[in-house]
Amino acid sequence: MTAKLLAISDLHVHYEDNRRVVEALRPESDGDWLLIPGDVGEMVSDVEWALKLLSERFATVVWAPGNHELWTHPRDPVRLRGEERYRLLVETCRRYGVVTPEDPYPIWRGDGGPVAIAPLFVLYDYTFRTGHLTKEAALEAAYESGVVCTDEFLLHPDPYPSREAWCRARLKITEARLAELPGDLPIILVNHFPLIREPTEILTYPEFALWCGTDATAAWLRRHRVAATVYGHLHIPRLIVQDGVPHHEVSLGYPKEWQPRPTAPGLTTILPQSATAADTD
Repeated sequence: MTAKLLAISDLHVHYEDNRRVVEALRPESDGDWLLIPGDVGEMVSDVEWALKLLSERFATVVWAPGNHELWTHPRDPVRLRGEERYRLLVETCRRYGVVTPEDPYPIWRGDGGPVAIAPLFVLYDYTFRTGHLTKEAALEAAYESGVVCTDEFLLHPDPYPSREAWCRARLKITEARLAELPGDLPIILVNHFPLIREPTEILTYPEFALWCGTDATAAWLRRHRVAATVYGHLHIPRLIVQDGVPHHEVSLGYPKEWQPRPTAPGLTTILPQSATAADTD
């Protein structure tokens, strides 16, 4: 059977129904890889449980952090914040052979390859906002509407002075890493947040886009040979193609979101690319 490059994000294994979904995930062949662009869970122990389980089943597991992993949740005995928490998660992944944004980018050599798989840790900087609003005005509008991301209370940027400062630092690190790749090698970018603004245009609450990415990453799709992006965060699983690049949103999401859907939750195939995916606008 042909090996596949598969993906799923936003597992949120704190929910028992989601944990059962994760327990049921299986590769279709011994060579299948699994991409997980973040939000496995809020507790370090939950993240470790899921990644250990999946690393034992799939040939390679690639993880990029979501905002929920970076929370210092009041119920989590691990009290680390910011960069220290991220580094702990990286070391946890490495114990089980899970590829992180701090590791060399692996090369997928199956059907559709060779292609570099680049897990990214890029936050947001409040630039996904409408009109000519300043960051301060956009945040004020969000608070007035009651649409405020929990990150404002639980995602601490230590030692950086702000989340956008941490984002700027991660942009610089990531741009340098991507520039080191051969110019003729296609790349699949794996990031928790969408790398372009367009996926946020269908949000029920447009104010939430503030916490969904940074305008700075859109240029990467022109600067590098990007074959596809894989992301989560929005809990709106779908495929869009922008300027010829497929963007896969692969969230599981919360049980109240996926349970009403007509099809059971599962893995999204990134490669080999189907004819339907290739033709999607």
